[in-house]
Amino acid sequence: MNPAKALADVTILDFSHLLQGPFCTQLLADMGANVIKVERPGAGDLFRSMTFNNKWVGPSRESPNFLAWNRNKRSLALDLKAPEAKEILYKIAEKADVVVQNFRPGVMARLGFGYEDFSRINPRIIYCSGSGYGTSGPYLSRPGQDMLIQGLTGLAAATGRGDGPPVPVGSGFSDQVGAMNMVYGILTALYWRERSGKGQEINVDLLSAMLAHQSQEMLMAMNFNEDFKRPNSGIGHPGMEAPFGVYPTSDGWVTIAMSPFRKLVRVLGDESLLEYDDPKRLFDERDEIWEKLAALTKRWTTKDLMEAMLAVDIWCGEVKTHLQAAEDPQVEHLGAIASYEHPTAGTVKVVGPAVKMSETPAEIRRPAPRVGEHSREVLAEFGWSSADIDDLLQRGVAGEPAADDRN
Repeated sequence: MNPAKALADVTILDFSHLLQGPFCTQLLADMGANVIKVERPGAGDLFRSMTFNNKWVGPSRESPNFLAWNRNKRSLALDLKAPEAKEILYKIAEKADVVVQNFRPGVMARLGFGYEDFSRINPRIIYCSGSGYGTSGPYLSRPGQDMLIQGLTGLAAATGRGDGPPVPVGSGFSDQVGAMNMVYGILTALYWRERSGKGQEINVDLLSAMLAHQSQEMLMAMNFNEDFKRPNSGIGHPGMEAPFGVYPTSDGWVTIAMSPFRKLVRVLGDESLLEYDDPKRLFDERDEIWEKLAALTKRWTTKDLMEAMLAVDIWCGEVKTHLQAAEDPQVEHLGAIASYEHPTAGTVKVVGPAVKMSETPAEIRRPAPRVGEHSREVLAEFGWSSADIDDLLQRGVAGEPAADDRN
């Protein structure tokens, strides 16, 4: 245990897979938590077999999806249906602080690993479950996938051009919002336990999390009984007036946020557009205004337009691709991009921890693990002898990487 890490004395049993749960536990691991990732022997986390565009990292063909969300963890591979696995996990649970899981509701309880099972062993344990739709209700049997949640909660319907289809955000946004809510709940529960000595159960569902993260849009719609209407020009937010949005340049795109219309018109050099400088017209006629502004912005290079707008304090920015974002001077200044060495995939470039702390900084201490890479280490740590571990591995109760994958 490293006392310089804020969560160094927190042990987490992590049964989660895919994105929501693993991102939650990675955030906690970055702050020093001892995360023991429990996986199926051989196959491991479902994300190990998934990738984008059939692209894999390194000669060992590691999943970029898995590598993105599982650094700073140790992998303990166990067959959860084996009686010995229950004995192992119950023994670890005696000393664990937190359990995290995002299986469908009821699965863990049926296996004997629900909140009631662990709380009988350790009343101080904090048990956090992530799900798509909660633990009951008409959607209980539905898959709780990110894009489905974006569609259900109004986000997709509020995004994109009004004359086109709803547009989901191009990232696993619902899962990541859910992960942040899980972290928030776990840290709150840990603080409460320091005062009360009691553990508790936490449930975070993606549906509620996504609604909460659209609170201002939901409040507007519900209190005025009126949905936002997307403008055809693709204004950046359906509730905003011109010039809020994305505009073309001769060599790319720029974003313009809440900025005085008069200032922008003067930069672009066509003061005839000042006739629109009225709050009602800027909203009601925003599509027409966007077209006229876009015709002007297209005459500028991105660099020249940015310099002209920033000179008069217009809120603006360049539109960049992911690769361009990684090389952005402010991103480089912040040290936001990092890397780690993976034993089989080689050097893996990653986004580093985003939260900066003066006394207990987050740190990438270890790469995403191979399936069962730390089974021997974890079992020995909790009292199993070398001979007992060999027996568990031989009988398939526990697992570890293949012999040619251990170097």
